[in-house]
Amino acid sequence: MENGTDMNSIRTRTIGKTGFRVSELGLGCASLAGVGTSVTDEDARATLSAALAAGISYFDTAPYYGHGRSERLVGDALRSVRSTIQLSTKVGRLLKPCATPQPPDSPWPDALPMEPQYDYSYDGVMRSVEDSLQRLGLASIDIALIHDIDAWTHGKELQKVMMKTAMSGGYKALAELRSAGVIKAVGLGINENEVCLEALQQGDWDCFLLAGRYTLLEQSALDELFPACEKAGTSIIIGGPFNSGVLVGRATYDYEAAPDEIMQRVGQIQKVCAAHDVELAAAALQFTLRHPQVSSVIPGPRTAAEFASLLAWYQADIPQSLWSDLRSEGLLREDAPTSLSR
Repeated sequence: MENGTDMNSIRTRTIGKTGFRVSELGLGCASLAGVGTSVTDEDARATLSAALAAGISYFDTAPYYGHGRSERLVGDALRSVRSTIQLSTKVGRLLKPCATPQPPDSPWPDALPMEPQYDYSYDGVMRSVEDSLQRLGLASIDIALIHDIDAWTHGKELQKVMMKTAMSGGYKALAELRSAGVIKAVGLGINENEVCLEALQQGDWDCFLLAGRYTLLEQSALDELFPACEKAGTSIIIGGPFNSGVLVGRATYDYEAAPDEIMQRVGQIQKVCAAHDVELAAAALQFTLRHPQVSSVIPGPRTAAEFASLLAWYQADIPQSLWSDLRSEGLLREDAPTSLSR
């Protein structure tokens, strides 16, 4: 993956074969909409401002995040600097007005009064892009990602139906928009390796936003997905680099309470990091960028203070001996790249 440097020393990398670049540290904007806990508009705006000031030039959002709230916040923050940033959003859910309040167990306590409805069809994806542009208040996006077309979201049987529609209808819509120059790149926003592998057999994809499957805790994407992506010229954007929080001190893994065996493994990794005077979170963040197939990693801070921590972790010096010790302890795969060419 070709690297470059911008004036604020946030390095950039190319997306697939497109030639356009994103900051290798990007901003995932789900948390700004208040996933699991409330986030004020003021905190969200301050976080976005801090990211822009630091030189972050890639931002990722989606209609699902706060049922439109994230896109509105992101659009307001980026509108005046649109020519200098890259933006991705997602398709696969349309938002319909909903008069009923959010249920108590909603993951989005501050959601807008909208109800998401799955639609991976050609017309649905075209409508989704148009709707996102209106919520963003922008004339264009750079990357469109088919969102959550996986068994974790839909169940195994329904996923097969949804996938068929997404590949025949949704992908066709995105490919047309790419050919027309409306968007620069197309991909998936997903939590599962297998869905990406299936998609590679059915389309020409610029990037996959993969959450949780290539982290300091888990490297299952090395088995088949990353080699297949290298062959296809498809970049990886890493979402969920902290596995839902377990690598930054929280007891959550893959959006649920972390099992004991996960907590034990994290403790072992933490011990090695401490021996090298390296914060676990810094190692977790930087590890993902050491694979040449990765274009960007997009953690999701809720506040400007959390973003400041991310920036410090990104800039931290990490000795090569840390990775060697993790390997010798059986905590890191032998085939996981740990050298960073800059």
